[in-house]
Amino acid sequence: MKQGIYELIDSYELKKGIYKLSVIGDASAITTPGQFINIKIDDLYLRRPISVCDLYEDVITIIFKVVGKGTDKLSRYGKGKKLDILTGLGNGYDVRKAGDRPMLIGGGIGVPPLYLLAKELISNNKDVSVVLGFNSVDDVILEREFKKLGCHVNVATVDGSYGKKGFVTDAMFDDYSFFYTCGPHPMLKAVYDNTKTGGEFSFEERMGCGFGACMGCSIKTKDGYKRICKDGPVLDKEEIVWED
Repeated sequence: MKQGIYELIDSYELKKGIYKLSVIGDASAITTPGQFINIKIDDLYLRRPISVCDLYEDVITIIFKVVGKGTDKLSRYGKGKKLDILTGLGNGYDVRKAGDRPMLIGGGIGVPPLYLLAKELISNNKDVSVVLGFNSVDDVILEREFKKLGCHVNVATVDGSYGKKGFVTDAMFDDYSFFYTCGPHPMLKAVYDNTKTGGEFSFEERMGCGFGACMGCSIKTKDGYKRICKDGPVLDKEEIVWED
């Protein structure tokens, strides 16, 4: 983990209420796809944790949805704004487990961290399939970008306004060696119940500190309680305990 001051170099509304933001600074602490950064927001006590969508040299790109005061303020910052950011947080995905034909499954704002993962897998000559799930066509993001990487892409929308009508489990590929997923809890549970290989799950928990000190994001696993911000956010399929 590193703390530093980063300069905002690009920010725009990708879809209604969804923003893409890029900062430049020391990105050396980010070593694997699936890690996140924690951003200090002016006049607010808690930082906002957001997964890394893309990384190129010292430019870090994130995509986030405005859901409260913090993300609303973040969406309004202009180019040149200096941001206090913790980088290299969390454990990220283990690309060594991918096999030859990994499948990536993302739902809603859980899609962005899978983009950097897809880039790395493609660079390692993997045959990557991607399943993207959204509520409607108005929410679809990054489909074109995944296709440009060379991924096979299926899209599902709950209302049927684009792609296959239904959920990500209705659009999954049949042939895959391993899977990686990120999204809301109900989606993750459905993926768990409908996959046939090993996989890794990235959990979206509310976080206080973001680096394991407050214990506020602890969840039960087969190996005891784990802190999603420190021991996660990525957990192996075999260690997950689903609680009602």
